[in-house]
Amino acid sequence: MYGLILEKSPNILIVEDENIIAMDIRFMLENLGYKISGVVSSGEDSIKKAYNMLPDLILMDIKLKGKIDGVSAANQIYESLRIPIVYLTAYNDNTTMDRAKETMHFGFISKPFEAKELQNIIEETLAHNKKYQYNN
Repeated sequence: MYGLILEKSPNILIVEDENIIAMDIRFMLENLGYKISGVVSSGEDSIKKAYNMLPDLILMDIKLKGKIDGVSAANQIYESLRIPIVYLTAYNDNTTMDRAKETMHFGFISKPFEAKELQNIIEETLAHNKKYQYNN
């Protein structure tokens, strides 16, 4: 076919400490055609996995197991690797949300969410990040 350019499916790292939710997100993403570069449950593991796998995007839960929460992990990852982060959250307390807003992130999605909502924010984030990288 003329003019058809197939781009590779984006690799996404899922950072979620509730296993059932993580597997549900993985299932949604795979059904939408995305590749999963990993599923981890702690901030510490998300940093290691990001360095090892260099995903195209990270879905990061704000509240995580371990010493490093999602906000701190996202900040460290973005500062060094410039991988776009989308926060997943079921919490809307002002202190946590204010901390998250101060980091370089590309959006929030509140749990529970539908596959279409997830796809929309992923596509918007990837497009924005591509445009940002192109302009810099």
